[in-house]
Amino acid sequence: MTELVVDVAALVKRFGVFTAVDGLDLRVGRGEVHGFLGPNGAGKSTTIRVLLGLYRATSGRVRVLGHDPARRAAEVTARISYVPGEVTLWPNLTGQEILDAFAGLRGRRDADAERRLADAFALDPRRLVRTYSKGNRQKVVLVAAFAAPTDLLILDEPTSGLDPLMEEVFQQCVRDAVAAGRTVLLSSHILAEVEDLCDTVTIIKDGRLVESGRLADMRHLAASTVTARLPAEQAVMILQQLRQPGVSVDAGIDTVRLAVPRDRVGTVLAVLVDANADDITCTPAGLEDLFLRHYEVAAR
Repeated sequence: MTELVVDVAALVKRFGVFTAVDGLDLRVGRGEVHGFLGPNGAGKSTTIRVLLGLYRATSGRVRVLGHDPARRAAEVTARISYVPGEVTLWPNLTGQEILDAFAGLRGRRDADAERRLADAFALDPRRLVRTYSKGNRQKVVLVAAFAAPTDLLILDEPTSGLDPLMEEVFQQCVRDAVAAGRTVLLSSHILAEVEDLCDTVTIIKDGRLVESGRLADMRHLAASTVTARLPAEQAVMILQQLRQPGVSVDAGIDTVRLAVPRDRVGTVLAVLVDANADDITCTPAGLEDLFLRHYEVAAR
């Protein structure tokens, strides 16, 4: 069994009469990148603050790196790199002085890694923080997080303010971290980013678990998209053959667009090939399809 770096069971967090997290389970195995998804107000940031020991759970079991962060916060956070989506830094310090301060608080640092990462992110650490854009302030925290000798990275909307080129650098840093044996919990609204990086995902809404598991195993819950151009003389007959249980058919003048469950993709493609259809494409369901489907189901 995979060792769990994050092991949360039946987590409840209330603020007065308001329940922000309601019976949530979250399990992250060592050495994986786990996507943590949900709409605004779903309870993601509250859950992360519980993991960091900033909030105490109302009830439930919380273990991070084998410890209860509410009781042993110092031991837990010493082994965690945390990147929030909104970064506030000391404006009259330079980027390098911020990195020095973070390393001093942690008591450990890898100065060579900091320099390599600053170069990769095109960050000038000599400048004062007050002269930095939002993206550059984000880079300071990302450099500190990836350079730190920690076991777990908790990244909450970490690429906020970064341009597309820097997002590519970020993704490579995540892959390098995992290759080095580290674990990543990634909360992001950029579904393409999560899909590129994550093997497993947890989707929540209103503080409750909607779905969790390996992304490859969850794709069957959403339909693949198949398109084709049909021979005019056979179009009606082909459409009749394509109208199978679970298959949604959207027919144009000479083209057809289908939403096809995973277990019927082979059958549908066979019908199109046998009918000599042209320009056949098949696009597997992506994370956005899964997210939207689960969001709609949970909203009912």
